[in-house]
Amino acid sequence: MSFTGVSKSFRTEGRSGGTVRAVDGVDLAIGAGETVALLGRNGAGKSTTIGMLLGLDDPDEGAVELFGGPPEHAVRAGLVGAMLQEGRPIPRVTVRELVEFVASAYPAPMETGEVLGLSGASAFADRRIDKLSGGQTQRVRFAVALAGNPRLVVLDEPTAALDVEARRAFWESMRAFAERGNTVLFSTHYLEEADENAARIVVLDRGRIVADDSGDGIRRTVGGGLVGIDLAGRTADGLDRLPGVVGVEVRGDRALLRSGDPDATVVALAAMGAVRGLLVSRATLEDAFLALTAGPAVTPEESRRCTRT
Repeated sequence: MSFTGVSKSFRTEGRSGGTVRAVDGVDLAIGAGETVALLGRNGAGKSTTIGMLLGLDDPDEGAVELFGGPPEHAVRAGLVGAMLQEGRPIPRVTVRELVEFVASAYPAPMETGEVLGLSGASAFADRRIDKLSGGQTQRVRFAVALAGNPRLVVLDEPTAALDVEARRAFWESMRAFAERGNTVLFSTHYLEEADENAARIVVLDRGRIVADDSGDGIRRTVGGGLVGIDLAGRTADGLDRLPGVVGVEVRGDRALLRSGDPDATVVALAAMGAVRGLLVSRATLEDAFLALTAGPAVTPEESRRCTRT
């Protein structure tokens, strides 16, 4: 799948009649067999991007291609399965009946037992959908996404409102599907899910891609280590010029230095005699995410510095 120069705007409500650019010049390619997480704050453009990938929206500019053609062709052929945020379970039908009904709409569907096994829904396949728990309902939605035997599954916030145990069970099912060589693209607000389940993470902010790399790669880009010190009445002037430092944040009387080389940073601090309250730790994906999405929108040239080549 590929996005080439894709932009999408929406008209805002109210008297002003302005527009919001939800996606702004996105270039993105995902190969077969990849598991990719799409991260971003509310309003970053994740759902709009997914909508265009599924053919639910058309780009204002640029092109979206899926399996060599328009997205709607791939969806009709059963090459794509989707699990979106919205949607209510159909009452008075069993899980098995729903899966069989959806599968019948595709030219080469997955066998029902295989769908139920992969999605983790076998144990309650003959129960009515409107009698299931939240975690079980999510598994049914995943089963529906698998029914057409897709090569790509798109998951929009698939574990929202699930408890920890249900989230863990869901990702076990997703990994089983991915291990068959299928492609998975999912959006999530849970950064640890992206870190644990995706080999590649794409960060969107204000409609633009600001990072595209592995979790470790993104952490290194914004400074893979954090070095904290007590300022002890000093200012933070000059700390941003120390070896390895890519960013400085002052919190009260402490300075937090983001560093690509924490060892070199600590040596330089020691030479200054500024090691009071020293604490060195590894940056988390949350640290990197906040650094990438803070402040004004980045330009395309700036975003390329945080994107793998």
